Amino acid sequence: MPKQRVGEGESTSSLAKKNGFFWRTIWEHGANAELKSLRKDPNVLFADDEIFIPEKQFKDLSKPTDQMHKFKRKGEPCKLKVQLMKAGKPRKNEKYVLNLDGKLIDGTTDGDGKFEHFIPGDSRSALLMLRNGQEVIPLRLGDLDPCDQATGIQQRLNNLGFDCGSEDGEIGDASKEAIKTFQEAYKLDVTGEADDATKNKLKELCK
Repeated sequence: MPKQRVGEGESTSSLAKKNGFFWRTIWEHGANAELKSLRKDPNVLFADDEIFIPEKQFKDLSKPTDQMHKFKRKGEPCKLKVQLMKAGKPRKNEKYVLNLDGKLIDGTTDGDGKFEHFIPGDSRSALLMLRNGQEVIPLRLGDLDPCDQATGIQQRLNNLGFDCGSEDGEIGDASKEAIKTFQEAYKLDVTGEADDATKNKLKELCK
C-alpha cells in the first residue's frame, strides 16, 4: 500500500482507529522511520505529511470444538492528559465533568491540577465543565501541528491561555505579544520571537 497524505487534524491515533490498527503498528513500522524522526510525537503530525498504512494481516487460531473459548481484544491505548492552571498555579482537587461524545465522565484533579482518561483514537473534541457547569472549556483533540510550524506555536499558546488570536500561521502582533507574555511567565528571555528555548518549553507543557 502506498503512503498517504495526512489530512487536516489527523494523527497517528485517528488514522489507526480509522484503518483498524493500534497506533504503534503504524508509528513503529519501518516505512515510517523518516516521519518518526521528523515529528517525534505520533499525535503531532502536519497536514500533507506522508504516512505508511500497512496491509492488514489476518491470524488463524485453531481451537477444539464443543468447548468455550475466550478471546480478548486489546483496548485503545490513547490517553487524554490535562493540567488545569490559574494565574500560574495548579487548580488542584477541583471537581470536573468531561463530556466526551455525549458520555459524561466525573472526576477530580490531583494535587498538580492534572487528570487523565483513556479515549477513542478518533475523538476530535470534548467539553470540560468546571464549577458545576459555570465554566465550560472546549477541548480540541488530536489536532495539534508540530511546534516548528507557526500554527503549532499558536495552537499551544492558545491552549495554555496565552491568547494569540487566530491560528493562521502568521506570527503577527497578537502572536508576538502572546509569546512575550509566555516568556515572562516562564522566565525565558523576553524577545517576542519563538526561539528554541520557547519552543522547547511549549512542547514540554503542551505536547
